[in-house]
Amino acid sequence: MAHITAKQLKQNTGQIIKRVRAGEKLTITYRGKPVAIISPATTQDQRLPEKLRPFSEAWKDIVETLRRSEAPFRGWKEATDWVRGRA
Repeated sequence: MAHITAKQLKQNTGQIIKRVRAGEKLTITYRGKPVAIISPATTQDQRLPEKLRPFSEAWKDIVETLRRSEAPFRGWKEATDWVRGRA
């Protein structure tokens, strides 16, 4: 398995994706230590989107949750003051 640095991944993302699509497995290192492995998606991974709910259904749940919740602040200024310890 080949090794590439996080910097190389950032600078050459397109080329690295081509390598992975061609079947290569790559270990990503950060400061000399392995942090991740990039490998081609399996057939099972490719079916994952089928398990997700349709967007419209998920969005209805989000809207309903927001409708039932109360905002802890009256506006952005009050929230900013609270974060900065001025409230």
